[in-house]
Amino acid sequence: MKVLVVGSGGREHALVWKLKQSPHCREIWCAPGNAGIRDIAITASIKADATAELVQFAADKEIDLVVIGPENPLASGLADVMRVKKIPVFGPSREAAQLESSKSFARNLMQQYGIPSPQFETFKEPERAKEFVRHLAGQGKNCVVKADGLAAGKGAIVTSSVEEAEQAIDDCMSAKSFGAAGSTVGIEERISGP
Repeated sequence: MKVLVVGSGGREHALVWKLKQSPHCREIWCAPGNAGIRDIAITASIKADATAELVQFAADKEIDLVVIGPENPLASGLADVMRVKKIPVFGPSREAAQLESSKSFARNLMQQYGIPSPQFETFKEPERAKEFVRHLAGQGKNCVVKADGLAAGKGAIVTSSVEEAEQAIDDCMSAKSFGAAGSTVGIEERISGP
């Protein structure tokens, strides 16, 4: 079996390392990979978000399975395009990837299906977000401010006061510290405990 792993981080390194242990894998490619991955797989200098190039590469190399690691190509629909081209792929569809790429989508889904989760509201206007922070504070609760979109694992700010939460909202929405990911924020009740 010929496998292509998409991505260049530690997650992808772990995927390549584990796949390499399978007797079914005779050739493992990684695009774009990194220096560590180069020691255990063949790398291809194709960016993880270069959908057309990755699809063409998989077809040209007769790849039997594509494994997508990073959130961005999943959120962009790389797995969907691979499926349309009849290339076997391990990774959720663009729609399913919203569980990772949109905090508000994930929270709304939890509410819809009665999955227990903290109080959560989504805002596009900083002042309304700050009002909700003060509402939670009135209940004796602190909050977590979350950039709604993909923020490379850095979009959640745990706060301990109204002032910290309001600053976090300003950082996300006005200062654009997380880029477009912070144009919408989720304010979530902060949960403490084991």
